[in-house]
Amino acid sequence: MRVVAGEFGGRKLVAPEGLTTRPTTDKVREAVFNSLGSMGVLDDAVVVDLFAGSGAMGIEALSRGAARCTFVERDRTALQALRTNLSALALGDRATVVASDVLAWLPGLRGADLALVDPPYTFDGWERLLDLLHHPAQVAYVVCEAPREVPAPAGWETVRARQYGRTAVTVLARVEG
Repeated sequence: MRVVAGEFGGRKLVAPEGLTTRPTTDKVREAVFNSLGSMGVLDDAVVVDLFAGSGAMGIEALSRGAARCTFVERDRTALQALRTNLSALALGDRATVVASDVLAWLPGLRGADLALVDPPYTFDGWERLLDLLHHPAQVAYVVCEAPREVPAPAGWETVRARQYGRTAVTVLARVEG
């Protein structure tokens, strides 16, 4: 696993050992971030990487121009890999690691440009999670990784949806009113 492009392009990342995480493939990350880049979402963005695992998604965002990223993960093995990756890239001043359950942490989030969401495939809390990201967090865009396209609930619109093998990526944009 590696950073695909940008400031840290080509740098290797460590993945958590075991079966508790499912790192996003380089191919999917490349497609997602090329799309976000073409939309102008990444420049100086404030990002949250939820269910962060190794941090590959948030690190890719930082590599491609995001200002800072908060990584939220509760699995100890994943947190160890995440911290190793951030340290290897000297990202301490642009990254914050939160060891917490995502749904417990989200009510305190206030303002972010982009949320990267890659929960376990068994996750069934999309509606609640997207509601929390809409209000009070007021996140502008959400990238959802799941086995199938994540339908846009009230307050969101789908701007991109693609299937990559067994992974569906849905990009949602917050709508006012």
